[in-house]
Amino acid sequence: MSVPYDWKYFSAGGFVQVRLETTADLLALDQLDQKMWVALACPVKGLEFDPRTLQMIDSDKDGRIRVPEILAAVKWAAACLKDPGVLLAGAPALPLRAINDATPAGAALLASARHILANLGKAAAEVITVEDTVDTAKIFALTHFNGDGVVPAAAAGEPSLAQVLNEIIACVGADPDRGGVPGVSQVKADLFFAEATAFSDWWQRREIDPATTPLGEATDAAAAAVRAVQGKIDDYFARCRLAAFDPRALVALNHAEADYLTVLAKDLSAAAAEVAGFPLGRIEAGRDLPLTAGLNPAWIEPMAALQTLALQPVLGARTVLTPADWAEVKARFAPYEAWRAARVGAKVEALGLPRVRALLAAGSQAAVNALIAQDKALETEATSITEVERLVRYHRDLVHLLHNFVSFRDFYERREKAVFQAGRLFLDQRSCDLCLAVEDAARHGAMAALSGTFLVYCDCTRPASSEKRQIVAAFTDGDSDHLMVGRNGVFYDRKGVDWDATITKIIDSPISLGQAFWSPYKKLLRMVEEQIAKRASAAEAAVTGHLATTAQAAAELDKRKPGVPPTKMDPGMFAAIGIVASTLVGAVTSIVGIIIGLDWWKIPLLFLAIILAISAPSLVIAALKLRKRNLGPLLDANGWAINARARINVAFGRSLTQVGVVPLSAMMEVSDPFPEKKTWRKWIFGSLLGLTLAGTAYALIHFRPWQKTADEVVTPAASFTNVPHAAAGTNAAHAPAATNAPAK
Repeated sequence: MSVPYDWKYFSAGGFVQVRLETTADLLALDQLDQKMWVALACPVKGLEFDPRTLQMIDSDKDGRIRVPEILAAVKWAAACLKDPGVLLAGAPALPLRAINDATPAGAALLASARHILANLGKAAAEVITVEDTVDTAKIFALTHFNGDGVVPAAAAGEPSLAQVLNEIIACVGADPDRGGVPGVSQVKADLFFAEATAFSDWWQRREIDPATTPLGEATDAAAAAVRAVQGKIDDYFARCRLAAFDPRALVALNHAEADYLTVLAKDLSAAAAEVAGFPLGRIEAGRDLPLTAGLNPAWIEPMAALQTLALQPVLGARTVLTPADWAEVKARFAPYEAWRAARVGAKVEALGLPRVRALLAAGSQAAVNALIAQDKALETEATSITEVERLVRYHRDLVHLLHNFVSFRDFYERREKAVFQAGRLFLDQRSCDLCLAVEDAARHGAMAALSGTFLVYCDCTRPASSEKRQIVAAFTDGDSDHLMVGRNGVFYDRKGVDWDATITKIIDSPISLGQAFWSPYKKLLRMVEEQIAKRASAAEAAVTGHLATTAQAAAELDKRKPGVPPTKMDPGMFAAIGIVASTLVGAVTSIVGIIIGLDWWKIPLLFLAIILAISAPSLVIAALKLRKRNLGPLLDANGWAINARARINVAFGRSLTQVGVVPLSAMMEVSDPFPEKKTWRKWIFGSLLGLTLAGTAYALIHFRPWQKTADEVVTPAASFTNVPHAAAGTNAAHAPAATNAPAK
């Protein structure tokens, strides 16, 4: 029974993940419960990662990396290295001594690596890099045989064989070899010689069957002349037979007069398409086709060629063509047309029959096949070169992928950017590091909204190159007061290239606790501003209306009836104003009285309680939402399969969004040439603060709640009577009696 591996974990941002830092961790990765993997799948495209490495890991070529493929890559790389722990360094150069040559596969890899370096002129090198393996043109520059089964013309060695290869490429096309040079593969060679053989055999049928050449060498031209007019002559005789069947169709068969009027309305040409569409000759019942006079002008030349090349050699001199004569002509050329319809080998026809037969007779096919076989003999070595590239890439990139798949160490420990981080967005005096590339903001936002994060979607452009891309940025610190659709910023991708970024969509969520604390006060200020603006607008309208009324009243002063006094202000208005003023004064007095009646140490607690009562609900709601903030839906919307709640707590969120602040050590000029004018808000806050401080000071100075004299101490019994207290040390019975009588 195997002992379970003792894994180590780390916590970052409130998210617990497995740690991969030793050789034993790599070798035991297949024992890690998949429930503890951060991701179960990720796309091959759209990541800031070498796509060629991802394609090599994607063994089933479905465009996604899954856990079994990660495990297979780790297992293969570990078997090819003497110490699998070198993978943890992620070094770009693989030392040759690190390759495990104790196995046949490792020995082949080492030999191929040395072969690559030798072809590149680095035979003495002891390390190999990805750059050394990707340039196959340089690797195979010193040899035309590279194991891919594609032979370029330069590999022929003989001019005659090189000519054959060039002719194959010209007729059936080329395949590029590993070095990118066009050449001939076995498939193309077989296709070419199959076409050549079929073409030769097709011509041989004509050579052994005299019926296919009724006029000898002149057969081709005569048959072409017959084909040019065959349809038109067949149409003519068919129309004449139809006229014999029903004379009523004669006018329609010759075309109506309106058809001729349509043609005559244009510039007339004998070769016009409308004229060529008319019958070959005048249609009559049982009429033969005239060969000299009465022909359609558009067909005179083709008919003359027919008579010269075909009719005279077959029928002799003729002035008219009967249906029987025409049937005989077609029968004479029928075997030729059947042979021609069976034409094959069109791809090599441009070479001509003599050259095709010369290639077949000279054993060119065997020579080409021998070259291709010679190239294929190096296939094992060439395949090993690809395996060397795989090993070098895994040596450089595999651990980086593990730290972005098994765990999100790169993202949470902030040592380097994660593979899904597209760059950095600068906007609203902040820089956002959590930026992801997106293809469709609407589709992405439907899932990403579940992350509980304040998201800003931006269209990024580079006007100089007309490039475009879309990103989504997570704002995890500061506030959202000045984030709105249409605002512009600058986005820097992972290569440092700057893009113009414009906000196109916002998904609102709490950003920080500071924003939540001040949110009620900001809402109150906005409400006060709106109310003041409304009342100011109403007051302005009222004043304008009053001025208009006053002006009208002044204009009509003389029209007033005698004895009618001018309108006076209603005394009730003054009473109403007094009531409102007294109510406000009473309320303020009551509040001040309550504050003054408190002990001095309770006054600050009162203000603190008021502040908490206002801000606490917003803080609680924001804290609950920020606690649920999760990276998973953001990546799921990009095609990942996130297996854990990748939390973004408040502290970690502050590291993802940097807010611009003036350093404490910065030197600041005190004088401001353009100081801001004091606004009414400053006056209001200043007045409230002044009243609070004044009321507190008054209570502390005049009432002195911490200094009570013996005369001011009230006994419990005395608090329930209206009898004045007796002086200390006297008997209450000897106190003077109270009287209500007036003094005399």
